[in-house]
Amino acid sequence: MDPKEIPPPEDLMDPSYGYAFPAISGVQAQREYYISMCPLRLIPRIFLFDEEELVPELRAQRTLNKARLPELSQYIVGNPKDYVFSSITASIDGEVKFDSLGKAGDAKRIGVLRVPMSARFVINDGQHRRAAIELALRENPELGDETISVVFFMDVGLKRCQQMFADLNRNAIRPSKSLGVLYDHRDDLAQIVRSVTIGVPLFKDLVEMERSTLSLRSRRLFTLSALYGATRSLLSNLTLPSKEESTKVAREFWEEVVEQFPEWGRVQSGKLAAGDIRVDFIHSHGIALHALGRAGNALLHEGGAWRKRLKLLRKMDWSRSNAALWEGRAMVAGRVCKSGNNLTLTTNVIKKQLGLELTPDEVRVEEAFKRGEHGDKNWQAA
Repeated sequence: MDPKEIPPPEDLMDPSYGYAFPAISGVQAQREYYISMCPLRLIPRIFLFDEEELVPELRAQRTLNKARLPELSQYIVGNPKDYVFSSITASIDGEVKFDSLGKAGDAKRIGVLRVPMSARFVINDGQHRRAAIELALRENPELGDETISVVFFMDVGLKRCQQMFADLNRNAIRPSKSLGVLYDHRDDLAQIVRSVTIGVPLFKDLVEMERSTLSLRSRRLFTLSALYGATRSLLSNLTLPSKEESTKVAREFWEEVVEQFPEWGRVQSGKLAAGDIRVDFIHSHGIALHALGRAGNALLHEGGAWRKRLKLLRKMDWSRSNAALWEGRAMVAGRVCKSGNNLTLTTNVIKKQLGLELTPDEVRVEEAFKRGEHGDKNWQAA
């Protein structure tokens, strides 16, 4: 077959047969499969949803989570020169024909995959990408000429679809939140947090950049994802003129916070093990870092001598053995807890120490806490 006979991406319809996909063939688990490039405008037309009302055991996919679609769609529309989508994986229920360019070598693997109009396409992986593409095309039809790679598996009767879905998702591992922050160059806050991590010497040494959890033996104190959440709260609703100014404010705040916890410095110098102070102190957990970010936000909004007020943190008893203060706030039954209410209650005690007023929501959570089994004893001056 002459290469000129391969249909261009903008015309995948063969009136005499059905669909004609330029494709490369391969073999996996002794089964032939095909990889093609498909124009985005054809994705919603080829892959139709008609299974949402079926019970799970009769479906080949999970139901569509429509709440995810606006964010995915805006990711495409908002980054027309910089978005990345991985391949869609689909099964074809129908008798297909592959016309190769030649009979041997590479030419045998390249050709045209011809699929009859009567065939059914079922997505094994990528249904949310498909739906997001449809929404994005409504907003920006010019995206229709761009392409996405599609991996086609042959599955007459769709007997293997559910197993393929299970296998694809069982072996897929989502990157950690920390790694997402480390590699995200589009998110301004991620850039700020990376700059803060590099600019604050203790963070540079003691922030885990890849994982979002710390093992007992880890020499790190905090994760990059924890610092990201804390810095997001710190900078919330602050009117700052630029990303550079936001970075400067965040760096100066965290530098001052670091000075209030000498135990952190002892970990940095190797005199203490990170695991030991996590066992002994609340201030060395992500919930405390996040609460410090929230309290810092209120402090920065008030202005004034915020550095001087941060020195009051030294006067708090941060030890986990101080159950009278921390049980029910940062801890539940002696274990550090990161729930929303626990974060608020931990923030409240820090704001109290710094002489900051609570917001109405914080007051509501505090009053509910006081009515509980811990009574008022936990709301004494630290």
